[in-house]
Amino acid sequence: MIIKLGDHLNVCKAFCSASEKNRLHVIKAKENSCERLGGIYFRPHSWLSILGAIGLIIFSLLTSYLGWALCPFYSLTAIGHKEELFQNVLSQVAEQFSRAFRINELKAEVSNRLAMLEKRVELEGLKVVEIEKCRSDIQKLREEMASRSHRSVAVNPSFLDDSKKLTPRRDVPSYPKYHLSQETVEALRKPTFDVWQWEPNEMLSCLEHMYHDLGLVTDFSINPITLKRWLLCIHDNYRNNPFHNFRHCFCVTQMMYSMIHLCRLQEKITQMDILVLLTAAVCHDLDHPGYNNTYQINARTELAVRYNDISPLENHHCAVAFQIFSQPDCNIFSSIDPETFKLIRQGTITLILATDMARHGEIVDSFKQIVDVFDFSNEEHVTCLKMVLIKCCDISNEVRPTEVAEPWVDCLLEEYFMQSDREKLEGLPVAPFMDREKVTKPTAQIGFIKFVLIPMFETVEKLFPEIEEAMVQPLRESRDRYEELKQIEDATREVRATPEGYDPKPSRDCETVQQTLYGNLF
Repeated sequence: MIIKLGDHLNVCKAFCSASEKNRLHVIKAKENSCERLGGIYFRPHSWLSILGAIGLIIFSLLTSYLGWALCPFYSLTAIGHKEELFQNVLSQVAEQFSRAFRINELKAEVSNRLAMLEKRVELEGLKVVEIEKCRSDIQKLREEMASRSHRSVAVNPSFLDDSKKLTPRRDVPSYPKYHLSQETVEALRKPTFDVWQWEPNEMLSCLEHMYHDLGLVTDFSINPITLKRWLLCIHDNYRNNPFHNFRHCFCVTQMMYSMIHLCRLQEKITQMDILVLLTAAVCHDLDHPGYNNTYQINARTELAVRYNDISPLENHHCAVAFQIFSQPDCNIFSSIDPETFKLIRQGTITLILATDMARHGEIVDSFKQIVDVFDFSNEEHVTCLKMVLIKCCDISNEVRPTEVAEPWVDCLLEEYFMQSDREKLEGLPVAPFMDREKVTKPTAQIGFIKFVLIPMFETVEKLFPEIEEAMVQPLRESRDRYEELKQIEDATREVRATPEGYDPKPSRDCETVQQTLYGNLF
């Protein structure tokens, strides 16, 4: 149904006087014109005939405000006021339309926002699903790693300095390939080699050269790229301790390399033995924490508990070494058949475990018993020799020239003092040769050289006389030098002390004290 403004005016005429009807005729004349109502222009027919429902609303509003037209009892006193009232009514009608349109716009905006929110909820739901899937995959990987660790030699990553360390580097070449001069190649084969003059990348190149020079890369089909990755991973798994660090690893390996050449071992033992000697030297102190076995056992550390107080550090070094080998990108033995790998693994473990100084007396005594009747075809003899050789290399710093050896003493004492300080704080026993209040450089070295190094190297000299000049004689000279330094220290202390305040504590001679210290150690 369509209701026009004219229809309402006709209804009004029925109840109006003649003069009022004239005024209504004026309004009727404006029906087809465009009026400005409430600030907007509209044609009454076109706006008020939109829908029957809207017309009814307008009609109700008009009748409520124009009761004077519909009610004969209403008195029209001022036509101007009626026009103004009519204009107000139409303005309110326009306002109602405007509100209706605004509500529609608001509804549309709310609908759009709801749609966007639904889409976001859907996307977030997908993300949650992906996160749960990732978590599930991670859990599966952890379970797989745990099952593998139970089937093989396991190392608790929590003890490692950085869990990332065991992850091999894949950016090969990761360190520059240095061209070693002939002079460097020759120097590398001698015990006098200065290990302090080389940066880590250069040391890695030197280690790589050793494997190539000894023919190990060719004989065991070692992938050169894998060798690089393995050496980088080895470097990353040595901690920045004052003494037991990667430079110490290089120092020991270089001494082993020099002994292989000096003693012409490749003419006497197999290439597999050479591979085991060099590889054990590289791996022998992996992830050393800077505190020795005595501390591990007394402090009841995780390692001591895991390995039942039996060479906890050395067992840990072995475990880390073969965890690295378990990485395909670092497995230099990947081309070796399982039986050969088993022999290499057992040989490497045997040598690393032999570096525990608590076994020093046992191993040296065993070698002394066979050295006079040594047989290179006897597997047990060769194994005992390899154990002694890695021990010699591990503690061989005093074999080197003084300018190379002495900085190592400072590094070792720093690590000793760090441990003894911690032992005092924790109320643990402190070894006398580690106590900063009782040890000096001469007193630390004299006993070690006289009662540990010289006897062991002199035993090896019986089998390889060629080491006498290159190794044994430098040890004797080092002993004499430290004894002179100790005499100077003693004399200086006596001069500085007053007769009343100075109490010469050494009631026993220096040699007796040192025998007691190192006798208890071994």
